[in-house]
Amino acid sequence: MSESDARDGEGEAMTTEKRSDPVPLRRNRGFQLLWTGSAFSTLGLETADMAFPLLVLAVTRSPAAAGIAGAVQMTTALVLGLPAGELADRFDRRALLLVVESLRAVAIGSIVLAQVTHHLVLAHLLAVALVMGAMRPLSATARMLLIRSVVPPEQLTAALTREEVRISGASLAGPPLGGMLFALGRVVPFLVTTLTFVVSISCVSLMRSQAAADKADKANEADRTQPDASSAVRRMLSGTVVMWRNPLLRRTTLFTAVMNAASAPVVLIVVVQLQHQGISSGLIGVATAGLALGGLAGAALVTRLHRLSPATLMLGQAGSVAVLLCLLGLSLGPWWAAAVLFLLMLGVPAMRVLVDIVMFRQVPDEQRGRVVAAVMTLWGLGAAAGTLLAGVLLDFVSPLAILIAIAAALGVVFCLGLASGAFRAMAWPTEAAASDH
Repeated sequence: MSESDARDGEGEAMTTEKRSDPVPLRRNRGFQLLWTGSAFSTLGLETADMAFPLLVLAVTRSPAAAGIAGAVQMTTALVLGLPAGELADRFDRRALLLVVESLRAVAIGSIVLAQVTHHLVLAHLLAVALVMGAMRPLSATARMLLIRSVVPPEQLTAALTREEVRISGASLAGPPLGGMLFALGRVVPFLVTTLTFVVSISCVSLMRSQAAADKADKANEADRTQPDASSAVRRMLSGTVVMWRNPLLRRTTLFTAVMNAASAPVVLIVVVQLQHQGISSGLIGVATAGLALGGLAGAALVTRLHRLSPATLMLGQAGSVAVLLCLLGLSLGPWWAAAVLFLLMLGVPAMRVLVDIVMFRQVPDEQRGRVVAAVMTLWGLGAAAGTLLAGVLLDFVSPLAILIAIAAALGVVFCLGLASGAFRAMAWPTEAAASDH
């Protein structure tokens, strides 16, 4: 164990990391509380994400209004991504998560109250979309850093793999649950979502307070003496600088951002493709569920796939996705689409855990929040750009043509990576690497 790891231990992790035989994750109280709260919160978010546009449509009878609400949430999350990293590095992450979940509960709960009192209007819904979008990057960053504080280094891969199970499970169960609850009543899915946030608040409250803020405060004491706007901007951008200056982190982040941009529009393309085939909306929903099922199955493959070198893992993902996108272009019905989408997701959890591990092992704790936020923001920009471009192109060319174009772009990325000796030579970072920064 490196000196930096000993310093990184906070709260429960400080006790755990000093033991030669760490407590199994199933008996790690801090991790179990964090994971359980996260599972409820993510399920609630997925449920609300499905029901929210349905509610906007019911209130306004305007698809444009539903689109505006979605754009407000996504744009706010992207704009506040880097500031979220700054907050996560400067303040107690457990306290931040409590604030986030409380604001979410109030925002979603206000929908229930307004609907019951017949005062729900579009302006209210847009305000809720703004709050929910603002909370996303802060929640994601704080949760990620809290995992490292309650889990010893040797169990990090296993813990991050369980995070992938949580995300995929919520992605599978949340949308149908949201649609089903909305059919029972407009307020029902939002009442359930509010309760999931209350459970999350309870779980986080039971965790021991972390000491990350103390370290961050000392590390940023000089910054606090210069509270001007330019220094604040420099601090927020420092995560991007750290990411760019670290060769391994830069390559893995840029590669996964490209993969994210290529994969993000796939659902939209598949929906349009199946609609052209006359497939019912119910079967289209079944087809797209293949993504969540593939994510769950892929989480079970993380440990095995991580026996490969980072370069082999990434090149294999790019090559396989390129082939699968071409196969997805074949108009063979919803079950074919579901099977291909399932296969597309198998390697995604391993890729995400790869980047997480590189961040945790290559970046000191006092900078991790900014770096995590920078990486997530880059991923979000890639997904937004890919979806926007695909949406525009679908008005002019066929889904098959777009899928082939994306596959060709991934083929170029594959060839560039294969031709780069530095890329092929990438190795898994050791836990001691963070102490070198």
